[in-house]
Amino acid sequence: MHEPGAAALAPAADLVARFRADVAQLAGGAPERLGVAVSGGPDSLALLLLAHAAFPGRIAAATVDHGLRPESGGEAAGVGEICHHLGVPHTVLHGEPAKLAGGLQAAARALRYRLLGDWAAHESCSQVATAHHADDQAETILMRMGRGAGLPGLAGIRPCRPLTDGSEILLIRPLLDWRRQELAAIVAASGLEPVDDPSNRSPRFDRSRIRAWLAAAEAPPAPRLAAAAAHLEDCDEALAWAADAAWRLRATVGDEIAVDAEGLPRELRRRLARRAIEDVRRAAGLTGPWREDGLVRVLATLDAGGAATLGGVLCRGGAGWTFRPAPPRRA
Repeated sequence: MHEPGAAALAPAADLVARFRADVAQLAGGAPERLGVAVSGGPDSLALLLLAHAAFPGRIAAATVDHGLRPESGGEAAGVGEICHHLGVPHTVLHGEPAKLAGGLQAAARALRYRLLGDWAAHESCSQVATAHHADDQAETILMRMGRGAGLPGLAGIRPCRPLTDGSEILLIRPLLDWRRQELAAIVAASGLEPVDDPSNRSPRFDRSRIRAWLAAAEAPPAPRLAAAAAHLEDCDEALAWAADAAWRLRATVGDEIAVDAEGLPRELRRRLARRAIEDVRRAAGLTGPWREDGLVRVLATLDAGGAATLGGVLCRGGAGWTFRPAPPRRA
């Protein structure tokens, strides 16, 4: 592998300054130690080069190898060589995703974040950055629109959130305002050859089909779709604030949770029902995923005064709603 000198690998100063400001906005200042997830593709290699130039001596890199392709081991080793040349600590994280109902890519994503969370804690990284960018954001919005997503889903990829549920480590996406071609140009200028993952073009996956459609169709530009996602995120935050206020006024927590949802807009009723179900599940020690798309059915049942079970929680409607753990099923 040809390795250019370290100076040749450094992106232009204005790009580094832009990246440094993007990270500081999400991390609340310059991070003491920043983790970066690097697959070896052009986006993540650009992230690595920008992070190394912006925060020298303060980053660590990790590559998750799911072992789903014969080439993945060699690709992870190639990332390790680049990191060694830069003087960046690098770790390969191994794990094969289970075959879950949500699909292979969803299972791989969940496992990837769990592995990154354990690694970041060991490396004393308070934030882990991924290379999601504006084009990814546009693809995500269109995918979720096609699946009939609600407002939280249409808000797209969040710039900052806990890496996993309950984690104090933040997952940050400092490149959400950057375009794919900008990142590719950074890697091209460095002389590095990025990994080409054929699954990114496979019509088996929704994202690949959306990406091909965006490239061929006269669709709204990615920055406009990303801006729409930011506006929707603002709306989602406002509704979350209103739902918290309604919960304090209208929810009573005891052996069961009682909610007075009378007269509230549908979206607030949905959020109150979702919170009640999650709180009951947490108190009862119910673990594992539950079908949130079942909330549409449960809301209709509650509004009609009936009863339904979702995620192991018995939900009853009427003048007031109640939520409690569902009784065990009879054999």
